[in-house]
Amino acid sequence: MTHESDPPDGPAEIAIVGDLAEQVGELADKLLGVPLGGECVLYFDSPGGSPYSALLLVNLIVLRGLLATGIVAGECSSAALWPLAACRRRLVTPYSVLLFHPMKWQSEEHVGLSEAAEWARHFGTLEHDMDLLLARLFEADDELICRWSHPGRYVSGREMAEHGLAELIELAPWTEQSPAASKSSAPGRKRRRGA
Repeated sequence: MTHESDPPDGPAEIAIVGDLAEQVGELADKLLGVPLGGECVLYFDSPGGSPYSALLLVNLIVLRGLLATGIVAGECSSAALWPLAACRRRLVTPYSVLLFHPMKWQSEEHVGLSEAAEWARHFGTLEHDMDLLLARLFEADDELICRWSHPGRYVSGREMAEHGLAELIELAPWTEQSPAASKSSAPGRKRRRGA
């Protein structure tokens, strides 16, 4: 018998579905609910959203030392790539879809010329820095990420695995040998090199 205060069996499971900006508060609360250095599994089906929302999630994962496993269950595109890259273990299927592209900026309607000029300057710096951060989090070559991001490219789960950025899992009926079937092979147990 379990009680409300009993910790759940296994790592916390968090779904990142839809636009990051629309759910960033809820996602932040869930990540803050994982103990420092604790395990969690993030399931992705997101087209991205605000780069600032993505940065918040990356900082919570990295600065709190979370042993996060990211599973691309559908799409993981645009800004959603950063929290995936921050995971210590990344799993994809042959059907996973990941879109790398240059950051897109939006402006409020009533922005003065000087504010727009400052935003354009800031945006150029932010785009460059975020590309470098993405490459560093994925432990990938800067040129590979730049080639995929500019002008933009859909990358399959299989291709991510071929470049060593994720582990490929084949979809098959669940068995006792499935990745989540036992604690010894539960997502998040394996650490990346340098982690």
